[in-house]
Amino acid sequence: MHIPSKFKEVNLDRLHEFIQEYPLGTLIVSTENILGADHVPFYLQKRENNQVALQSHIARANPLWEKCSEGQEVLLIFHGPNAYISPNFYPSKKDTGKAVPTWNYSVVHVRGRIYFKHESAWILKQLNDLSDFHERNQNIPWSVSDAPEGFTEKLVKAVVGLEVVVEDIVGNFKLSQNKTAADYSGVVRGLANSENSADVSVAKQMQNN
Repeated sequence: MHIPSKFKEVNLDRLHEFIQEYPLGTLIVSTENILGADHVPFYLQKRENNQVALQSHIARANPLWEKCSEGQEVLLIFHGPNAYISPNFYPSKKDTGKAVPTWNYSVVHVRGRIYFKHESAWILKQLNDLSDFHERNQNIPWSVSDAPEGFTEKLVKAVVGLEVVVEDIVGNFKLSQNKTAADYSGVVRGLANSENSADVSVAKQMQNN
């Protein structure tokens, strides 16, 4: 991924927070000389020695775990909000006319090694970690233990756990950092006043950038 220096993000805390906020990752794997992609929500686990693992699960019916080698290199892409940027947002357009449309977006790319888990205890813990993290803001958080035990056991047997041990991580946060302060503010205003919720999300991200 080509990343201009103004948009490149390498701060690990910020990248980890981004994944936790937008956990649905696109898992890209090459098997039998064919590229494949699966869309899977991940749980970020921090370990000792600054090691990070991204954990999830897939249906046992998914052939990925049979075709993919243990320890094979994979690519994960996490997408944030994105928005079309109109030249009309730039105050400078009125003065010079030198403005063209562009697109603002944020993504995080992760390269790592994939491993598959078949132990029921590992899978059950992963299900608990994933659901507990995303239920934490509910008034009455749902827990895996709320489901009947026999029902849960069947579900555990129907999935395969997976873990990607992170080797490299980088973000491309293209949020008008290359614009003047006036044009940057104009983009924030233009997006914030949009009726499109994605536009508003990008505006909020720019305000917090």
